[in-house]
Amino acid sequence: MTRIVGSVLVRNEDRFVEQAIRNVAAFCDRIHVVDHLSDDGTFEILRSLAEELDHVDLHRSSKSALAHQLVEPYAGTPTWVLGVDGDELYDPAHLRDFRTELQAGAHEDVFRLKAHVLNCAALDEEASTASGWLAPPSRPITKFFNFGAVESWQGIAEPLQGGKAVFRAGYHWESRRDLAEATSWDDDPLRCLHLCFLPRSSRDPADVGGGRMSLAESREFELGPIGTLKRLVRPPRPAPDIAELARQGKNWKQAWYARGDQVTLDAGRFFAR
Repeated sequence: MTRIVGSVLVRNEDRFVEQAIRNVAAFCDRIHVVDHLSDDGTFEILRSLAEELDHVDLHRSSKSALAHQLVEPYAGTPTWVLGVDGDELYDPAHLRDFRTELQAGAHEDVFRLKAHVLNCAALDEEASTASGWLAPPSRPITKFFNFGAVESWQGIAEPLQGGKAVFRAGYHWESRRDLAEATSWDDDPLRCLHLCFLPRSSRDPADVGGGRMSLAESREFELGPIGTLKRLVRPPRPAPDIAELARQGKNWKQAWYARGDQVTLDAGRFFAR
């Protein structure tokens, strides 16, 4: 039977990380969590979750490659791997039905699934609403991969990003399906609330402006020689197709994730317990 595995890599995410993991807990058969030496209470939250949920596998490390190394053994097996960041909340009710579909063989013909995402700039927890920009047209961030499509996938400094994948016949990097093309936000089984423009740690300022830097951008993360080289040769953001947004003074995160009209949506299901 198809297995579903979560991959979590975080540093200083004590505001939303518990909700992020709880939302996928029933969806995943196993969740591998790597904490990068957080000093804001994140690790204590993760340790409590690992004690409560026996399928949460917790590690504390300064090396980003560990997060991907933990899922490499699933290559060539009937396993889907979902990457979950500390600012990504999935809809647990939608995932419940989606798990049944995946276990019945849905989407086995593709390597990757993408989905609707709301890149959130404001959250009203009392009113259970979130405001931000939808993907599409913004860039989708869903990291959900069919490991049955590859013989191996190694050489990655940042989990589920790049590296060297050896594909089975019929699969390749562009073998993917965007669920947003056939569903609405309300119906998308993999829809995600991406809290990228909000403070994610008690150590963050109340106004993080264009969003917090990623682990790699912060230069506090040990990427190793492969990751360091990748960072040195990676072209600067923003990409050429969004150069106009850059001229307006927006950073790469705003340029990628704040495209189209800003909308306000019901967020209650993402915070259900």
